[in-house]
Amino acid sequence: METLTSPLSYTDIEQILPHRYPFLLVDRIVELIPDTRIVGIKNVSFNERYLAHRRGQSPVLPPTILTESVAQVGACLILAKPENRERLIYFMGIERVRYRHPVHPGDAVRIEASVVKLRGRVGWLQGVGSVDGRVVIEGRMTFALGPRQT
Repeated sequence: METLTSPLSYTDIEQILPHRYPFLLVDRIVELIPDTRIVGIKNVSFNERYLAHRRGQSPVLPPTILTESVAQVGACLILAKPENRERLIYFMGIERVRYRHPVHPGDAVRIEASVVKLRGRVGWLQGVGSVDGRVVIEGRMTFALGPRQT
């Protein structure tokens, strides 16, 4: 099994992550530097069932869904390595997460995640999401690698 490289399509991402529609929240990976950095895209559609609709306002992507998108891009970075392909990534915590601006239907969120530290099966990722160059989310996530349950 070889290390995956970018670009990765939605179908390629399905080979890495256990998530499926409607909860696979990464549309494509445009950059992947193993053990270092990844860039993914989440296109937000008016058809997303989890959009928050408020009377008189444009619908917005809930911050929790945006956080999950960042986590899934980070998981692709870690699970793209051959030795991790048969494992699952478990997010244990998020720290210093800030939601800077709302995300609306029609937006393409560019999500960058980088490895801060890896220590055995535990690691830390830094994530930043932006729309048209404007930061919408940033924060750090702690994760652990575990066996894939069958």
